[in-house]
Amino acid sequence: MIILCDKITKAFGTQQVLKGLSFKASEKEVLSIVGASGAGKTTLLQILGTILTPDSGKVVIDGVDVFSLDSKSLAAFRNRKIGFVFQFHHLLPEFTAVENVMLPALIGRYEGSSEKKLTDKQIRQRAEELLAELGLKGKEGSRPSELSGGEQQRVAIARAMINNPKIIFADEPSGNLDSRTKQELHDLFFKMRDAHGQTIVIVTHDEGLAKRCDRCLTLKDGVFV
Repeated sequence: MIILCDKITKAFGTQQVLKGLSFKASEKEVLSIVGASGAGKTTLLQILGTILTPDSGKVVIDGVDVFSLDSKSLAAFRNRKIGFVFQFHHLLPEFTAVENVMLPALIGRYEGSSEKKLTDKQIRQRAEELLAELGLKGKEGSRPSELSGGEQQRVAIARAMINNPKIIFADEPSGNLDSRTKQELHDLFFKMRDAHGQTIVIVTHDEGLAKRCDRCLTLKDGVFV
């Protein structure tokens, strides 16, 4: 198992969002999480991604009890093991596509989280290779405002992949795209899983994407049903 959640709870004020939730995910599995708005899907994804701390319970990722780590070690672990793809890209507008992709690797190097210290040139080369793999060869020097929504999301996927993480967490990654671009993006997740071997956990309202995944979990009232 690459992910193990055991009895996770989380409340915001008097609202209990997650109620003792448990599940496992295997290596190289593409897993979708579905449910009504407000069911706690994004809260769960933020906890799995170590961005949000649960009130109780345990999260083990790649054999590490992540919330037993101190803040510096947790940040380094997150940078090295986890990649994120969000609905609205969160690309830095003043940076080019290749510079946006390079950022997690540069941050990881200076945090000391990279197992192998790469030079700027090596990091740029890997970023350019990922962009080419995702169909963006020739767009390396473009800024986000010069790219379509689908192209921006491809840059975001390349950024998530730059440190070769064990897990990719994606929160409504195609929710802001037209139907054709959405289908192309869905294809990319499976292509990248097959090529690089990541476990991918996707929160989605898209039924077509959910059905394509290896497994689909439905979240309702703070637990899986």
